[in-house]
Amino acid sequence: MQHTTLQKNRLIASLRRILLFIGICLFVSFVLVSCARMGQPDGGWYDETPPKVLGSHPNDKAVNVNNKKIQIFFDEFIKIENATENVIVSPPQLEMPEIKSAGRNIIVELKDSLKPNITYTIDFSDAITDNNEGNPLGNYTYSFSTGTAIDTLEVSGHVLDAENLEPIKGILVGLHSNLEDSAFKTQPLLRVSRTDSRGRFVVKGIAPGNYRIYALQDADGDYRLSQKSEKLAFSKDIIVPSFRPDIKQDTIWKDSLRINSIERKEYTRFLPDDIVLKAFGEIVTDRFFLKAERPQADRFSLFFSYGNEELPQINGLNFNAQQAFVTEATEKQDTITYWLKDTTLVNQDTLRMVATYLMTDSTGRLVHKNDTLELVSKQPYAKRMKEQQKKYDEWKKAQEKAQKRGEPFETEMRPQALKTEIKIASQMDPDRNIVFDMPTPIAKIDTSKIHLYSMHDSLWYQSRYQLYPTLSRDSINTSPEALLYKRSYQFVAEWKPGIEYSLEIDSAAFIDIYGHASEKMKQGFKVKSLDEYGTLLVNVSGMGDATLVVQLLNNNDQVLKEVSTNNSTAEFFYITEGKYFMRLFVDSNKNGKWDTGEYDSGRQAEEVYYYPEEIQCKAKWDVTQTWNPKARPSHQQKPSIITKQKPDKARTIKKRNLERARQLGKEYMGR
Repeated sequence: MQHTTLQKNRLIASLRRILLFIGICLFVSFVLVSCARMGQPDGGWYDETPPKVLGSHPNDKAVNVNNKKIQIFFDEFIKIENATENVIVSPPQLEMPEIKSAGRNIIVELKDSLKPNITYTIDFSDAITDNNEGNPLGNYTYSFSTGTAIDTLEVSGHVLDAENLEPIKGILVGLHSNLEDSAFKTQPLLRVSRTDSRGRFVVKGIAPGNYRIYALQDADGDYRLSQKSEKLAFSKDIIVPSFRPDIKQDTIWKDSLRINSIERKEYTRFLPDDIVLKAFGEIVTDRFFLKAERPQADRFSLFFSYGNEELPQINGLNFNAQQAFVTEATEKQDTITYWLKDTTLVNQDTLRMVATYLMTDSTGRLVHKNDTLELVSKQPYAKRMKEQQKKYDEWKKAQEKAQKRGEPFETEMRPQALKTEIKIASQMDPDRNIVFDMPTPIAKIDTSKIHLYSMHDSLWYQSRYQLYPTLSRDSINTSPEALLYKRSYQFVAEWKPGIEYSLEIDSAAFIDIYGHASEKMKQGFKVKSLDEYGTLLVNVSGMGDATLVVQLLNNNDQVLKEVSTNNSTAEFFYITEGKYFMRLFVDSNKNGKWDTGEYDSGRQAEEVYYYPEEIQCKAKWDVTQTWNPKARPSHQQKPSIITKQKPDKARTIKKRNLERARQLGKEYMGR
């Protein structure tokens, strides 16, 4: 009897717990549905309802509007995230409109005069959120017309960097109804938008008609191409906006792996919606003098905005400039360094001179200009003498100590040696070469003092090599004269896989313009065997007979190897095991490098394509890939792992009440 009563009491207690838990669940469900407007100080329920638009003045999509002040009303306090960047007014406003949130309102004041018979759109994108929890309203666009009708057509697409297909975030995209090429440079864009983090744009509020489309990194805010430094994109295609009814499918997921259902929804599709613009920066050929520097006593440099084959002429005012320099120009010839050969000039703290060079005048022509320069060394003679004396005193003290201890010592300080940097790996690839870098221009090279040996059957044999100036415009010329007065050299040989080598350089093989001689050195290394490499064969289709440069990339989008081909077959040898990526560009002018475009001549940048997947290469493997670069749209080609411009995280409702309900349930069950 007692046992039955005990069971009955336990059953009643269990029923009470179940009823209490059901009551709590019903209460939680009620709270989630009704959702309090603000979080409670005691950690209550969160507001998960996005703000709602209650109305506006003038009304959304109103016509015959002549009011430049717009008010939009909401059901709760709201804020705008970075209105300057996220809110786009179209047609574009030359004077920046004032856009601000005030409690439950948004106030927009347009500063420009309203244009007649045109639709105005204020695209807030997802910049509007509630003030407390940051719940986003979602994409919201307000519009009105100064005429009798609202224009509702749209066009959309993507803007990519022409050189590497990176999505360009925040670039201006706009339309012109004037189809002349000059309109882009003389008139503001008619309707505009900006790209998001995926490079995607939507231009809204378009009237029926024919248009040209452009993209522009508008540096000065005038909505037209007015500076050569502005990145741009253009298309010769005529854009004709249209629309049609369409159906899209929405997938409803049970969880991350299982599909619950697929819903078909009707919507209005605006066309074209697949525009791809490839933006490039034009070469700024205007040449002007930037600055002059003398960072070390033995040289000075002149910097220009653009290079020219005709190097500046120097006329010394307090020294004789004739045969006083070794001239060193960068590859683009926009920076010229003058090495002082005479140590008397090196020790002269101030050099005054007249530099004669070519510059661009107001008409765009190159004309000669004279500039008087006074260059002061940042390492004065007195300071350098003091440092030399300090080194001498330290050397002398060390020799005196060695003499007292009965150790070998020197009675005369050795002259400063030429510090030669040899870039060589202990394990070298067969298709690489050795680089010699010198701190100062070389006046004499004795190639009889440079020896290369290779080991075969445990015996060392002398191997042939060639020495080239690294930046020489005529690398084939290996005469002794061509090697002089350079600071970087390529050491080239037929490197055989699996073979050990020894590079041995006698002292004084290199002597610079100041008489400093290189020291004796020896470096051993081995070329890797073929068993450590794979081979990649790429068959490119769909590109006709164009000259292609195919590039093998690492996961940082950097070029590791490249092959030029006219028969659409590219072979890559000596590939170490790993993951790679690939791109190609159409070498239209056959100069072996990617070239940018030019708007005035109507020339687009050379076309670039990416292989859309990573390529796995293994040692001893021969991999063959077939690639049709035009099989995918450009904005879907570049693999996400090497795309540096990542999509921004979408603003969504955080759904923290669900987590709070779970926590309350755990706390109750634990009692």
